[in-house]
Amino acid sequence: MKFFTKEVQIALVAIVGIVILFSGMQFLKGLTLFSTANNYYVQFADVSGLSASSPVYANGVKVGVVESIDYDYSRPDRIIAELGLDKEMRLPKGTVAEIACDLLGNVKLELRFGNMADGLITEGDTISGGQQLGAMGKAAAMVPQIEQMLPKLDSILASVNTLLADPAIRSSLHNVDQITANLTTTTNELSTLAASLNRQMPAMLQKADGVLANTNTLTKNLSDLDIAATMASVNTTLGNVEQMTARLNSNEGTLGLLMRDPSFYQNLNATMAHTDSLMIDLKAHPKRYVHFSIFGKKDR
Repeated sequence: MKFFTKEVQIALVAIVGIVILFSGMQFLKGLTLFSTANNYYVQFADVSGLSASSPVYANGVKVGVVESIDYDYSRPDRIIAELGLDKEMRLPKGTVAEIACDLLGNVKLELRFGNMADGLITEGDTISGGQQLGAMGKAAAMVPQIEQMLPKLDSILASVNTLLADPAIRSSLHNVDQITANLTTTTNELSTLAASLNRQMPAMLQKADGVLANTNTLTKNLSDLDIAATMASVNTTLGNVEQMTARLNSNEGTLGLLMRDPSFYQNLNATMAHTDSLMIDLKAHPKRYVHFSIFGKKDR
């Protein structure tokens, strides 16, 4: 009886196909059928989306995959993940594994190395695991604070709506439009004034130069003056004025007597009065004082 019958051949082909399919699936997951990696274990309290075939990174470089995750039903806070790392990978003591999630939702495992001076972890040992906050973790941590802020935001928005509904706000906005128009007009006028000043600036500068020249001339003339001689003349004039004032205050001279002697003033006043009476009488009776006759003098 022939052994490799059609049924056996079909069975062998099916077995080979299943092995190839399984190997392909393992390869797509990042695993190999006959793994030669070093195995380590990580203890988690919550894996948060971590699954078998999740990549393991160290300093941004892929160094292995998560081969399996075992849940301990007797201790719900103890979840053990088995890692398959490259043969050359060595883990120092104090190394921890953190679950990280990017913005697209991809979950990976990041290794945070300890101090190499403390020694190395033996293959098959268990290290601690935790969660890496990252951007999504920080956003999730902010959710409670945002929920606390929502009532305050509602009250603020209500206040803003009430404020905006006030007619005074509309009036103020209208006034702002008018103020803006006035400012535009003022700006245009200032521009026109500036242009006019720019045109007149050369003439103004020429006038300023002329004023400066006149000032320089005046300064030169002042510097050329004989200040000492001028002051001597002024002192002499002041001395003469002082002498004249002294004479007026003394009893010497007519003016001094007139100012200081009352009797002289009275006699002079009386003389002027007699002179005035004489002139009046002369005008009234001129014949008493003037005699003129062709035929000679007559006795009266």
